[in-house]
Amino acid sequence: MAKKQILFECQACGHQSAKWLGKCPNCGAWDEYIELSEKQIEVLKEINSKPTTHTQSSAIPITEVSFEQVERYSSGDRELDLVLGGGIVQGSLTLIGGSPGVGKSTLLLKIAGNLAKEGKKVLYVSGEESSSQIKLRANRVDSNYPNLYLLSEIRLDTIFKELETHAFEVLIIDSIQTIYSEKVASAPGSVSQVREITFELMRYGKDKNIAIFIIGHITKEGSIAGPRVLEHMVDTVLYFEGDSSRELRLLRGFKNRFGTTSEVGIFEMTKAGLVSAKDISKKFFTRGKAQAGSAITVLMEGSRPIVLEVQALVSDSGYPNPKRSATGYELNRLTMLLALLERKLDLPFNQYDVYINIAGGIKISETSADLAIIAAIISSYRNRPISKDTIFIGEVSLIGDVRDIFNLDLRLKEAKSQQFEKAVVPSLPLEKIEGLKCYNIDEVSKLIEWM
Repeated sequence: MAKKQILFECQACGHQSAKWLGKCPNCGAWDEYIELSEKQIEVLKEINSKPTTHTQSSAIPITEVSFEQVERYSSGDRELDLVLGGGIVQGSLTLIGGSPGVGKSTLLLKIAGNLAKEGKKVLYVSGEESSSQIKLRANRVDSNYPNLYLLSEIRLDTIFKELETHAFEVLIIDSIQTIYSEKVASAPGSVSQVREITFELMRYGKDKNIAIFIIGHITKEGSIAGPRVLEHMVDTVLYFEGDSSRELRLLRGFKNRFGTTSEVGIFEMTKAGLVSAKDISKKFFTRGKAQAGSAITVLMEGSRPIVLEVQALVSDSGYPNPKRSATGYELNRLTMLLALLERKLDLPFNQYDVYINIAGGIKISETSADLAIIAAIISSYRNRPISKDTIFIGEVSLIGDVRDIFNLDLRLKEAKSQQFEKAVVPSLPLEKIEGLKCYNIDEVSKLIEWM
């Protein structure tokens, strides 16, 4: 009697072994080996025994390569179209991730309603909620249209059968971790299941020219749960940022094969669900009474300038090692700026706790806010309010000079449109802006003199 063949496979990287291993020698993952069934082993043998056919190919000049025009259509949401690069691409596979309660399902259900309203057939598949639960949300976000079909199912084969029954143009999966494929002998949400399902969806979407959106849960570290190959397989990766307790949400693109990743969509949670923020110019700052520790700057999010408020609090430290805390700003850069102020301006911040907060829940990833951060810190330290009619724009280096930043003229025009009267900048704009007085500062020490 032939001995039964035993084969184990790592769910993280696919490495195979004749015996179970606690740690994968290929990727280093722990407790990821599962035993393959006899049917799976037979399928692997068939795949390995098939002769590989190679087609002869030759290199051609890039000037002779034919260009395929990408066809797009609007999602009905201005902010989502901006992040996607101009609209939904036919046959594209988009992955949307975010923390629980941030609004992923609400946004996609709203988009599904917009597309169904325009006459496109949309299939919304949910493995977490029943159709009646989705119906309740659809009533709230106004997505009740006959072209929107709901399917509460977790089996991939059943989803494909439903797609064959109707000529759907858009497919939404909520979420990828709940779908189950019978081809893989593991639980839904496992690495092997997520990888197999994403591959099948990608192949089906490209063949049938269907735009597919899939929702992915995130881990404690903030990344999409599952293998990293999941993000490599899809065409677009979008992440929701923002606290579920706040009304504003940011949708940021981290990968886009059909457009840029520099654009950011800003949404607002309302009674009607997650909608595009119509007036974002006044969402991140207030024009009330001037307070010590507050400074205004202009940030670029893609091609859009955003005026925001920087808040600082400097207090006496009761410990040998003072505290440094930053919300929405890089902590290492804050430490660098404080060291610069201690060295260049002889300010004793080694005796004070310093806290930084960016209003509105936005995260600053560029260095143009350095001057505003320093201004807010000094304002709080000396308890002297800064005029609410002044903005600060500039990058501060380790040697204490203030350097130019990109799109300065565009930022200043946005500041002028918001009725600001003064701007502290590293250089004067190319075109004079009427009604906005600019002060040129090339060193941090001159900021103290100005204040």
